[in-house]
Amino acid sequence: METTLRKHALQIFRAALGAADPIEAILRHVRLDGDSLVAGKRRYRLADYDRVLVVGAGKAGAAMGRALERLLGRRISGGWINVKYGHVAPLRRIQLHECGHPVPDAAGVEGARRIATLAAEAGERDLLFCVISGGASALMPLPAEPITLEEKQETTRLLLASGASIHEMNAVRKHLSRIKGGQLARLAWPATLVSLLLSDVIGDDLDVIGSGPTAPDSSTFAQAKALLEKYAIWDRVPASVRERIEQGVAGAIEETPKPGAPEFSRTQNLVVGSNRLAVDAAAKKARELGYRTMVLSTFVEGETRDVARVHAAILKEIRASARPLRPPACVISGGETTVTLRGEGLGGRNQEFVLAAAIDLDGYEKIVVLSGGTDGTDGPTDAAGAVADGETLARARRKGLDAARSLADNDSYHFFEALGDLLKTGPTHTNVMDVRILLAA
Repeated sequence: METTLRKHALQIFRAALGAADPIEAILRHVRLDGDSLVAGKRRYRLADYDRVLVVGAGKAGAAMGRALERLLGRRISGGWINVKYGHVAPLRRIQLHECGHPVPDAAGVEGARRIATLAAEAGERDLLFCVISGGASALMPLPAEPITLEEKQETTRLLLASGASIHEMNAVRKHLSRIKGGQLARLAWPATLVSLLLSDVIGDDLDVIGSGPTAPDSSTFAQAKALLEKYAIWDRVPASVRERIEQGVAGAIEETPKPGAPEFSRTQNLVVGSNRLAVDAAAKKARELGYRTMVLSTFVEGETRDVARVHAAILKEIRASARPLRPPACVISGGETTVTLRGEGLGGRNQEFVLAAAIDLDGYEKIVVLSGGTDGTDGPTDAAGAVADGETLARARRKGLDAARSLADNDSYHFFEALGDLLKTGPTHTNVMDVRILLAA
C-alpha cells in the first residue's frame, strides 16, 4: 500500500511542477495580436518601439527567456539574464549569465552591472522586458556603496541562519542594493517596462518578489534596521551595512521609490505564475487518482519543525476519525517555511519537514508525506525534498540511523540519502515555493 501511495505522491508533485512551467506561464499571459503585444490587460503597439530588450534574474530565467524568444523572435535586440549555476538553456538573442545562489558571488555582481547598464541605456522608444523568478534577490546583487560583495554575503548568511522570512530578508537586502526595491525601474525610466514575475513569495506581493526591482517599495531603512535588531544580528552585520542603514534612517540617503513615483508611470508588473496555480494542479491530479482532496493553504510559513508537526497531526486525525477527510485522502499545502539552523548537518526546509513529520508518524500505517521545492533544489543540496511513510523510522533504526539526532543536527539530507528517500528532480527551471502532499489510504 505504501508503495502505491508513494507513487501517487510523486505523480501529484509532478503535476504541480507542470503547472509551474515558466514557458507555459508566460505564454498564458503574453501574446501577439497582429502588430501589437498583449500582456495581461495591456496592449503595446510594437511599431512604437525601436528596440525590444530583455533583462532579469532567477532560477527560471532561462525558461522565461526562451518563452520571450519563442514569442518575439528577431524582434528582440538583445538582453541579459542572471541564472543560478547549471540552470541554463540554449537561447539565441538573450545572454544567460551563471552566478551564485543562495549566497551572491562576484559573477552575480558582474551580471547585475550589465543589467543596470542595459536598463539605464534604454530610451523612451525602447520596450524593456524584465523577467523575475525565485532566487532573483541573490542572483542580482549590486551592493550600494560603501558595502562590498563580501559584506553583503555575510549579511545574507546571517539572515538565512536567523530564521528570517523571505519578506524580511528582502526588506533588508533592498536597502543594501542599487537595483532592488524599484530602483531598476528608476534606472529604466523613461523606457516602457514590462516585468513578468514568477512568484516565489507568499501572497505574491510585487515589492517582495525578487526584492521588487521594478515595483514600488513599501519598506524603509527604519524597518530594515528593526528587522536586524529583531533577529539579534544588528551588532553582527558588517559596519558598512550599519552605516548605510543609519544614513538612510537619518535621511542622508535617498529612499527606494515609493508608490506614485513617476518612474512607475510606464511600468507594468504582471504575475504569470504562482504557488497557488501549482497547488491547484496538484489537487486536480489527486482527485483524478481517486483521493478526497483538500487544499489546506498556500500561505503556510513559520518554523519548519512546527509546521511539520501540525501537518502530521492532520494525518493522525484522518487515520483516527476520518476528519477532515475520509480516506483515501489527500491534503496539500503550499508556501515556504524557514529553518533556524542549530546543527552542522546538511539539508533543506523540505527534507527537514519530512523528517520532523516522520518522527511524529512513526508506526502509522497507510500514510505518506512528501515535501518538495518546485525549483528542484532544497537548501544547499541536490535534492528537491524527501518522502516518508509510517515505516521510515523503523527502516532507519535497522540501518543504525537516529532520526532525532539527525533532526537536531539539521542533517535530514544524509538521513534520507541512506534510505534512498530523497526527492531528486534536477533543475526544474521554475520556482513557485514548496508543495507538501499528505496521503492516507
